[in-house]
Amino acid sequence: MQFRLLIKGGTVVDGSGAEAFVGDVRIANGRIAEVGPNLTAGTGERVIDAVGCLVTPGFIETHNHWDGGVWWSPNMEPLPAYGITTSINGNCGFSMAPNPQTVEDQQNVIDIFNFFEDIPEAPMQKLVPWDWKTWSEYKASFLRNVKVPVNFAAFCGHIPMRLSVMGQDAWNRTATPDEIRQMVALLEDAMDAGAIGFSSNQLDYDKHDRPLPSQQADDAEYKALFDVVARYPGATVQVIVDHFMRMTGPDSAERFGRLATAAGVRLQWVGLPSLKFQKEIGKKSQVVHDRFKAEGLDVWTGYHHVSPTSVINFGRSLVFAQNGNQVWQEVIDTPIWEDKVALLSDPDWLARARQAWDHDTYPHSYLHDPSALTFMDSESGWGPVTGTLADYMAESGIAHASDALAQWVINNGAESVVHKRSWEVDEDVLLSLFRDPFSVGNTSDGGAHGKMFCGTGDNVLVLTDYVRDRGLLTIEEGVHVLTGKLANFFGLHDRGVIQVGKVADVVVFKLDEIERRPEEKIWDVWDGEGGRTYRYTRAPAPMRLTLVNGVPIFDNGAFTGRFPGEFIGPEQPASLAMAAE
Repeated sequence: MQFRLLIKGGTVVDGSGAEAFVGDVRIANGRIAEVGPNLTAGTGERVIDAVGCLVTPGFIETHNHWDGGVWWSPNMEPLPAYGITTSINGNCGFSMAPNPQTVEDQQNVIDIFNFFEDIPEAPMQKLVPWDWKTWSEYKASFLRNVKVPVNFAAFCGHIPMRLSVMGQDAWNRTATPDEIRQMVALLEDAMDAGAIGFSSNQLDYDKHDRPLPSQQADDAEYKALFDVVARYPGATVQVIVDHFMRMTGPDSAERFGRLATAAGVRLQWVGLPSLKFQKEIGKKSQVVHDRFKAEGLDVWTGYHHVSPTSVINFGRSLVFAQNGNQVWQEVIDTPIWEDKVALLSDPDWLARARQAWDHDTYPHSYLHDPSALTFMDSESGWGPVTGTLADYMAESGIAHASDALAQWVINNGAESVVHKRSWEVDEDVLLSLFRDPFSVGNTSDGGAHGKMFCGTGDNVLVLTDYVRDRGLLTIEEGVHVLTGKLANFFGLHDRGVIQVGKVADVVVFKLDEIERRPEEKIWDVWDGEGGRTYRYTRAPAPMRLTLVNGVPIFDNGAFTGRFPGEFIGPEQPASLAMAAE
């Protein structure tokens, strides 16, 4: 169904950074048909009263992990209610394709999504068809089997590509020239099919504390893969670097910036750190970033305006491992509750856990600070479910924080929840990143970590906290960093601004009505055993209207049940397209 709408009397913030203006926007055939003052409604045209509202391009989530979730939660809640019209996936070197063909290699891919992104294993194994080998076949299966409300884009990930070609050798060695040629062919297949680019990972270690396969790749492998991406206008490369654990970020940024420049490809490195504990390492990466800009290189840093939030459950979480405590991670990785209890009660394990708590946990982590760990929820109802671990130690008389947490978990169950205090943001760095011409923001991790946090809705904080409440950004700046700037970076030249001829991804909202709502636990994820498990979501911001490709997906305070989202990739700018004709 084609929708014809006239949005009347709103303040148009067009996404380009230009000054806002009062005007009307006409939508027809999925495109912006007219922008101007005092437009007259046509026959059969729905009129939207936008007086007192802002009219902006739809917001772009630049770093999502909806790769699995769209197969069993296609509503992508709560994206439509937050004005999000494009979701970019396949990040961190993790993608659904290529699909390795041995059971062990494919299980590695599922385990990686499960461990790092908290994507539940049962629906990944049983609800996803896995009826593809290549990325192009994956996209074809997606188009056959999935309908989504927002536009979906995806990188081709380095890790499944290596596993597809090298099998288990991908974990422990560099690739041979022939294996590199096979990876090049897989990436060419993905780019021909419309992948938004290539993603890799120089940060993460898996649940066995092994560096991910992408960290075994040498410069020859990266050069060959970067050269592929460089042949596709608008496509980009993303590399995740480490400012959290082993602090190799500055060296990685330098390495990959030079490789990308030699290949002539646009690079996003994620990213320049904006947390206070990263201040010293951040200075080193800032020097690299500033030098790249001074040299005019097409190298951009990723960032997010919200500190990573760690909500820990004891059934599946990567928080202990990523904070250096592999002993407590043993409990998380033990699947059967009775076996968890046996570990938590074992004097030898308790002694090792105290040692790890005091000496192995990273110094900058709050994970060894009992006053920074707050109880949120109990599976058994035993409690307490308020106060901190320090409070519980005082009440129970248990002297060591690790012992106290072990007893609390035994009493309350594996699905009980503890919140770790978030790291403090360095706001001076963050404000400079908002305005930096070579930065990619809104890397929310939405779609991942359903039992840990829901990053969706973080986009609204830019408009409320930074624009409306504290006046640190103008509305034009706030909208630009969430829309036009991002569309330009990813080669999405057919959207991202309010302009005649562009795709009608449009949002209407009143600034004093929207908020990033509190997290809510809902039980809507299939658990593989006929029941449901939980994830966190948020109540609507709400937007007055969210349009994707000219179709309302959030309207009159509710999701409309429409699925007009398209699988999109880089588009040539109109000037390049005309020159090629």
